[in-house]
Amino acid sequence: MAFWDGLRRGRSLQFDSGSAATNSIELTKRHPTVSLTKQGAATGNLRVNLSWRMRTSDIEGRSKQSGRLLRHPFKLFQPDVVQAHTQGVVNVDLDLGCLYELTDGSKGVVQPLGSFFGSINEAPYVKLSGDDRFGSPSGETIYVNLDHRESIKRLLFFAYIYDQTPAFDRTHAHVTLYPSNGPRVEIELDERAPQARSCAIFSMENVKGELVVRREVKFVYGFQAELDRLYGWGLQWGRGYKNRV
Repeated sequence: MAFWDGLRRGRSLQFDSGSAATNSIELTKRHPTVSLTKQGAATGNLRVNLSWRMRTSDIEGRSKQSGRLLRHPFKLFQPDVVQAHTQGVVNVDLDLGCLYELTDGSKGVVQPLGSFFGSINEAPYVKLSGDDRFGSPSGETIYVNLDHRESIKRLLFFAYIYDQTPAFDRTHAHVTLYPSNGPRVEIELDERAPQARSCAIFSMENVKGELVVRREVKFVYGFQAELDRLYGWGLQWGRGYKNRV
């Protein structure tokens, strides 16, 4: 009994100490904005990381089945009921991208599709570190050079599922902003949109010299062109492809 109690206490302590220990700010529907300027976090390189892990009905189903066997051990000797249309593990290739508009009027996108990786020390001062196609723990990362914040009018960070079955509803995805100074900012993609292929995650806007981050978390059923129309970017879009790995 002491062993299980120890496990429960460990989990509880880890959960309860979350935000305070990590010095983070979570953006929610109720509290959707934060000023990087007021947090003292509007200089240096801002790191934006998208990471995810899969939710599978198979795994959840096995967990529930194990619980039933503990309550009814004789079920172990009964054959499993075959169920049609069960969902297995779905491999999802989430991509992180960023629409940008600079104060000189130039606009564009930084994203893996089309190899638009951007640049950190020259316009657009936004750079994608690489394309993670396998959901590794490091996820995907975009850097923003906030030392050039006076050149940035607005940014829109988004995620999309490239060329695979929509599965945002089965993906635990979250985005973390790591400023060079100040607390990090957490945004969960926690709304369910089973058929959505893209999601506007958050925007960053230069409002009279103040950098304001706003949680968006708006799912759409198309791709970048639909996000463009939703936020009024006015770019021309065509079909893009990735090189095979």
